[in-house]
Amino acid sequence: MTKDLSSIEIYLAKCRKVILSGGRGGATSAEIATVAKNLQALGYGLSQSVLEQLATLSSQEVINWYQEILPVLQRMVGAHREFKPMYPHFPRQVMEASHAELYLNAIVHYYGFMLSDMLGDPDFVLLPHYEIIIRSQLDELHQLRWIELGTEDDFNQLFTRLAASNASLSEMDKEILRWFAANRDVEALIPETIPQKETLAFLVALLPDSQVLIKSIKTATDVLRIAVAMSDGDVSLAEPVHFRNFAKRERRFLLSCLENTGTSRTEDMLRWKDRWIRLGERLHPGDYQKRFPNSFESFSVLRNNLPFQTFNSKIEDAIRSGEADQTTQLLVQRPGDFARRLDHVLRQHANTDQILEAFFSIASQVSTPVLLQAWSHFQHRDSIKSRAFFPKGNAAKVQYDKNELPPLPTAIARTTADQIRRVLIERFSKLPRLNNVYLDPRLEDQIVPFSQRSASRSLRSISRGSRFDLPDGDTVRFFCWWKNIESSDEWGGRVDLDLSASLFDNEWQHNGAIAYYNLKEGECYHSGDITSAPQGACEFIDINLPYVLKRNSRYIVMSVLSYSSQPFFALPECFGGWMMRQKPNSGEIFEAKTVQDKIDITAATRTCVPVIIDAQDRQVYWADLSLKSYNQINNAATNSVGFTQIGRAVVELCKPTLWELFEMHAEARGHIVESRDSAETVFDLYDGTVTAFDTSTILSEYLA
Repeated sequence: MTKDLSSIEIYLAKCRKVILSGGRGGATSAEIATVAKNLQALGYGLSQSVLEQLATLSSQEVINWYQEILPVLQRMVGAHREFKPMYPHFPRQVMEASHAELYLNAIVHYYGFMLSDMLGDPDFVLLPHYEIIIRSQLDELHQLRWIELGTEDDFNQLFTRLAASNASLSEMDKEILRWFAANRDVEALIPETIPQKETLAFLVALLPDSQVLIKSIKTATDVLRIAVAMSDGDVSLAEPVHFRNFAKRERRFLLSCLENTGTSRTEDMLRWKDRWIRLGERLHPGDYQKRFPNSFESFSVLRNNLPFQTFNSKIEDAIRSGEADQTTQLLVQRPGDFARRLDHVLRQHANTDQILEAFFSIASQVSTPVLLQAWSHFQHRDSIKSRAFFPKGNAAKVQYDKNELPPLPTAIARTTADQIRRVLIERFSKLPRLNNVYLDPRLEDQIVPFSQRSASRSLRSISRGSRFDLPDGDTVRFFCWWKNIESSDEWGGRVDLDLSASLFDNEWQHNGAIAYYNLKEGECYHSGDITSAPQGACEFIDINLPYVLKRNSRYIVMSVLSYSSQPFFALPECFGGWMMRQKPNSGEIFEAKTVQDKIDITAATRTCVPVIIDAQDRQVYWADLSLKSYNQINNAATNSVGFTQIGRAVVELCKPTLWELFEMHAEARGHIVESRDSAETVFDLYDGTVTAFDTSTILSEYLA
C-alpha cells in the first residue's frame, strides 16, 4: 500500500465502493457527466446510485471528490506513471524495423549502461531518438469496472471481516488493519472469534489494548507468533526472526500468556525449540520463576535437552504399529491433525471402517478450511495429475510434484468425501438462510482463497490457480514499469528488469521466448530492452494468440526478471500486468481502460510470474508466484525449467472452487434456482450478493 493510505483507497481497493454524503446541491449534469467520462478513460464506470448522490453536491464538492478519487484509481490501474518504451510507436515500429536496426539500437543502449556503471551515474541512459507520431484513437470497446455507493458502517465492517477471516492475510490487508487501528476506535469492531492464529498475533501486537484478545490465545505457538509480530517478523514462522528487547511489562505479558496455555505447552515449544530458546534469552523466565513456574519448567526442558515424549511421536509410533485402536485413541484428541493425516492413516490400517468411524466422531471439531480441503482431496484423489504445494512465507513460492500417492480403494475415497461433505452441510445449515440461490457457472474456475499471506497487491483479489476467459481480441499485451533505487540504499544504483514471455507446447515443452534477446518472433513483439530507470522505465510485449497456436505452442508464461540482481522488494516501485487489445496499433501503448489486471511486484526474489495464458482455450490463469533463480544470467531461457514447473502447478492445480463452496452453502441454507431474477442470493463472478473478488467476505462468512 502507499504511504498516504486513505479510507477512499481502502474502500475502492477492497470493495470498489465510495462514501458520498449529501451536499448543498448545484452541480450541473454536464459537470457530473464530465467526471463520469474522465473516469471511464481509466476503465471505471459510476453506478446509478453514485451518479444520483453526486447530483446532491455542489459544483466545487464534485470537483473536490473527483480530485480525491482520480489519483487513487490511477494508481490502481497503473496510469499514475508515464510510459515511454524504447520504441514509441510499438508495436508497428518493431514489426517494420530490420534486425540490424534493432541490434544496433540495443548495442548503443548497452554501451550506455556500461558507461553508466563505469561513471557510477545511473542517470546516464542512451536511448534511440524517434520523432513522436500521433497515434490513432483507441478503436475498441472494453467492459467497465463499476463503482458502487457504500456506507460508513459497511466500510467499518471491513476491519471485522478481515479480523474474522479464516485464512492468512496479505500485506495489503495488514496495512488496512493498521490504518483502522490508527484512525478508528476498533474495540467495538473486533469479532467474537479470530480463527486465524497469524491474524491474532498481528492484532495483539498492533492494538494498544491487547487484553481484549487474551481469551483467544490458546497455545504456546500463539505466544511465539505474538512475540514474532512484536519484533516485526514473519508470523507464519516460515522465516527466522531477530527478537527485539522487550520491556518488563511486555515480558510479563508474554510469560503470563504462556503460563495459561495448558498441558501441551512444552510439546508446542519443542516444535520451535531453537526459536523458543532465543526468545527465552529476551524474556528471562528465571526472573519470574515463582510467578510463572510452568513456563520456567518448559524452558528448562528446552535449554537442558531433558527427555520429553511428544504427542506427535506417539502418533507416529501408533501408525507404524498398525494398531487401529491405539492410533484412533490418540488422533481423536487432535481433530485437525486427524484430518490432515486421514489419507495416510487409511492406507496404513486394514480396518478402515474403524478409522472412519473414529474420525467422523470428531469431524465437527475440524476447521472449515481443513475439512473443505480434505473433502476436495478425497473427491479428486484419483483424477488429479499432479500436486502443488505452496510453502508458508512472505514469498509466493511453489513446489510441484507428480501425483504419486500410494493407492487407496476408490470406494473408500468416495465414502470419505461424501461423509466430509455431509459434515460441512450440517455446519453450514446453522447459518442464516439464503433462500433462493443463483450460482454463476464461471465460479467453477475460481479457487477458494485459503491463504492470502503472500498475495501481491493487485487490481482485484484473485486466488492462485483461478482462471478467466480472455476478452475478445487476438493480442495480449504484457507490461511492466519500474524505477531505479536511490544510490544511498543498500541495493542502490541502476536497476535492469526484463519483461519476458515464454512459450510452451501442450506438454509443457519449452518452445521459445519473446525477450530482450529476441524482440520479435513471428507476430509477437517486444518494445525494447531498457537497462536503467532513473525516472522510471517500462517494457511491453504483444502476443498474437493465433500465431502462438500456429507455431504449435499453447501456454504463454509472463515473467518479470531482475537482471541486475536486486530483489523486487528493494525497488521504490515496480508493477506489471496485462491488457487485451483488438487493434494493437490503435490508441496509446498503455491504455488504462484496456488493463485487465495490474499487480505490484514486491517479492523478496528476482523472478516473478504474474499470469499464464492458455492460447488454445483462451483463458488466463492467475499465478502471482516467485521463482528462486540462482543463475548468473537471470533471463527467460535460463529459467525455462522453473517456468515449466510453475506453469504446470498453476494450470493443473486441483483445489476446492468457489462454486463447490457456495453450492454446499446453497444446499444447506437455501434452494438453487436457474434464473438470477428469481434469486434472493446471487453468487456471481463479477456482480452479485457475493462475487469472486469479495475475499474478506468469503473468508469470514463462508469459511467460518
